[in-house]
Amino acid sequence: MNESNIPDHKEPELRIAGLVQESIVDGPGLRLVVFAQGCPHRCRGCHNPHTHSYEGGITVSIDAITNAIIQNPLLDGVTLSGGEPFLQAEGFAELAARVKAMGLHVMTYTGYIYETIVAGLNRHDGWRSLLDNTDVLVDGPFVLKQRSLSLRYRGSSNQRLIDVKQSGRAGQAICIF
Repeated sequence: MNESNIPDHKEPELRIAGLVQESIVDGPGLRLVVFAQGCPHRCRGCHNPHTHSYEGGITVSIDAITNAIIQNPLLDGVTLSGGEPFLQAEGFAELAARVKAMGLHVMTYTGYIYETIVAGLNRHDGWRSLLDNTDVLVDGPFVLKQRSLSLRYRGSSNQRLIDVKQSGRAGQAICIF
C-alpha cells in the first residue's frame, strides 16, 4: 500500500472555553467541567459570555480530557456546559460515552429545550448519542428576569433538571426537582 492511500487519522477534538478540574457547584458530587466554546443562544446576563464566540477558546483532544478524568479517582462525574455542547454534539457524545464507560455520571447543560432536542434527534449528527449518554440534562436558555440564586444547578426558573433515561421511557420530560 502506498503512503498516499493511507487515510489521515485525526484524533477527535473539541473547541472548548476551558476546563474546571474539580467543581462541587456544577452537578452532584465532585465533577470535572468542560465548557464548550460557541453558543447561538447568547442569553442576556449569561454567566459565561466568553463562550459565545465560535472562534474563541482552544482546541483540545478528547483523549486529553479523558486522561484528566482518569487522573482524578475522586470524581463522581463530568459536566458538559457552555457555550452550547449540542453544537459539537458528536465530539461531546464521544466524551460522554467514555465517561459513562468509566462508571461516572454525565450532566449536560443546553440552551435548547428538551422537546427541541428530541424533535431534532434524526436531523442533527450526534444529538441522539449525546442525549443517550447524558444522565441529567439542564435545559432552556438563561432568562435574566427569572434568575434565582436559590435554584440548584441552574440559573433561572425556566430551566429544568431532566432525568434523561426516565424521560425517554415516558416519552416526555421528567424533571428531577
